[in-house]
Amino acid sequence: MIRKGNLEDIDAIMHLTKACAKVMIANGIYQWNEHYPNKSAFRNDVKREELYILEINNAIKGTIVISTFMDKEYIPIKWLTKNENNIYIHRLAIHPELQGKGYAQQLMDFAKRYAIDNNYSSIRLDTFSQNKRNQKFYELRGYKRLGDIFFPKQSEYPFHCYELVL
Repeated sequence: MIRKGNLEDIDAIMHLTKACAKVMIANGIYQWNEHYPNKSAFRNDVKREELYILEINNAIKGTIVISTFMDKEYIPIKWLTKNENNIYIHRLAIHPELQGKGYAQQLMDFAKRYAIDNNYSSIRLDTFSQNKRNQKFYELRGYKRLGDIFFPKQSEYPFHCYELVL
C-alpha cells in the first residue's frame, strides 16, 4: 500500500535510508551519508504533504517524495519543458531486503499516475553519477539525461538530471 507519510513515520524512514546507505557504501556508491538524507528533509516533506510511504505488512519498506518545488541547483539545467508545471522526485528508497522486486517501479508508477492525474508537464529527478543501476532504472523508463549538478555535502561527483515529458 502506498500512502502519505507523516511525522510518526520519520524514525522508520531514517532506519530504512540508513540501511540503503550502508548497502550503497558497501558497493562503492557514496551517495548518501550523515548529511543526507536527514530528518529535517523528511519533516519538511511531511509539512509540504509530499512524502509517500510504501507499506508492506504494516511496515515501512519504501519511500518517495513527489514535490512541485524546484531546488536552486536545478536552475542551470536545460530542461525539455518550461519550469512551470513539473514534479520532482526525491529520496526514492526501497529497503535492501526488497530491492530488485519491482517496488521502486511501483513507487515510480505511482508518481507518474499522480503527475498525469494532476496535469503536470513532466517528471524531473537527479541520480548519482556513480550509481549506474539507478541510471539504467530511469533510462529504461524513458527518462532523458540532460545535465549534471553538484551537492558538495554528498559527494565530489556529479548527479545526473533526468526528465520524462508526459
